[in-house]
Amino acid sequence: MDAVVKLFMAQAEQEAKARAEEAARRAKIGTEAEEPGTTAVLHQTIAPLLPDGTPRPSRGEAEAAVRTLLAYIGEDPAREGLLDTPRRVVAAYDELFSGYGEDATALLDRTFGEIGSFDDFVLVRDIPFHSHCEHHMVPFVGKAHVAYFPVERVVGLSKIARVVEIYARRLQTQEHLTSQVITALDEGLRPRGVAVMIEAEHMCMSMRGIAKQGVSTITTQFTGIFRDDPAEQVRFITLLRGGR
Repeated sequence: MDAVVKLFMAQAEQEAKARAEEAARRAKIGTEAEEPGTTAVLHQTIAPLLPDGTPRPSRGEAEAAVRTLLAYIGEDPAREGLLDTPRRVVAAYDELFSGYGEDATALLDRTFGEIGSFDDFVLVRDIPFHSHCEHHMVPFVGKAHVAYFPVERVVGLSKIARVVEIYARRLQTQEHLTSQVITALDEGLRPRGVAVMIEAEHMCMSMRGIAKQGVSTITTQFTGIFRDDPAEQVRFITLLRGGR
């Protein structure tokens, strides 16, 4: 235990030193930014601030946090098999949570008007996704089904799947994910209505706690004609279930 305590203390000192150096660097950058001609470059090098205004942790700090967690569970972060784990975990997080750096509504700017006399809804079914529960940071995996009634113009089908993926690649609850997808489509496309159903299995329920495997959670949300006309909801669900 003494070795672990010493490791934690050394880690804390290293993190405090890194934060102090980062604060000093930012203070220096703030002074240099007043000089003409430096603003564009500085904007590219300063990491975005967190919502509370504090600096975003550096990559080194993130890797140090992984080493701390390895020690917490009783592992030896210095053993050969774990030496490169902090770097790999942070790189994986960059990919798994890439949705924070993307704008879903911007994807919906380009639409197409050559739809002839088409006046029914468009359904994209069985969009696979994986996300992470914001309560335990473990995965939940499933499929999303999205339909919308276009008004004169349609959006590329791949863009609908991309909207789902962008929001899924963030810490989530399934309810919030459902809401974000439908809001982005409703505001971005201004259709006559949007319907979203998400089905997923949550590893926080399958792997821990009650530990029940194979349990599905279903969430739905409707806007416009789907919300106001129950018959359209029935058609949406019938088309989802009819091909299974």
